[in-house]
Amino acid sequence: MEENNHYLKVAISAAKEAGRIQMLHFGRTHSVEYKGEFNPVTEVDHLCDKTIQKILLQAFPDHEMLTEESVFKKKDSVYRWIIDPIDGTTNYLRGFPCFAVSIALEVESELRIGVIYIPPLDELFHAEKGKGAYLNGKRISVSREPVLDRCFLSTGFPYDVHEHSDFYLRYFHQFIKRSFAIRRPGSAAVDLAYVAAGRFDGFWEFKLHPWDMAAGTLLVTEAGGRVTDFKGGSFSIYAEETLASNGLIHEQMLQVIQETEREMRR
Repeated sequence: MEENNHYLKVAISAAKEAGRIQMLHFGRTHSVEYKGEFNPVTEVDHLCDKTIQKILLQAFPDHEMLTEESVFKKKDSVYRWIIDPIDGTTNYLRGFPCFAVSIALEVESELRIGVIYIPPLDELFHAEKGKGAYLNGKRISVSREPVLDRCFLSTGFPYDVHEHSDFYLRYFHQFIKRSFAIRRPGSAAVDLAYVAAGRFDGFWEFKLHPWDMAAGTLLVTEAGGRVTDFKGGSFSIYAEETLASNGLIHEQMLQVIQETEREMRR
């Protein structure tokens, strides 16, 4: 990490402070609100959101803040921070130690910095555009497994899974037949960081939000992986399809998705 990268240093500072707050309150009883029937928010989400924004805005008062827990305020700026104060709130709420802080910086519609901090493991992932991806200061890269049948995949389900379970499970069913194993940790930020580190070989999910995946997708590409939509086209953090892999199995994953969609059209 270059010491002169002020943006990165401030982002890391904010992520670590949010992580400290999370661990301070972890395992306690929390007051819970629901943004939807199955989308919980705790007081710790709000506290972390305010803390991250305060740190970033003190350093960069003219920058935009796009966060999961606050109303977006448009500014005349090419700089936009994309923040998920706790990705994996349900896990956090239930005392399951799989959650993360996700912070990314988008400049003129291009992701430049991504930071994911996993407090229970004290794992700090960071990436800079064109400068690689790192875990606790050591460079990481995606896996080198070229055959989908031997691959370890991850996925998640959107909050409308109860309404459309058959649709999402069709993809899960096809991938579980074609891969070695699948996990569902409950945090897209963790999933993507683990693809970047070679722990998972691939990941797919519908209907993620920018704050769920901005930092993670930059980590994957900077670690040598590939991120696209479900047709293999160019990826956008503002779209609803996320397919990330080590690159070597990407076409095989796309083939599984296409086969699943053909079956559903019959």
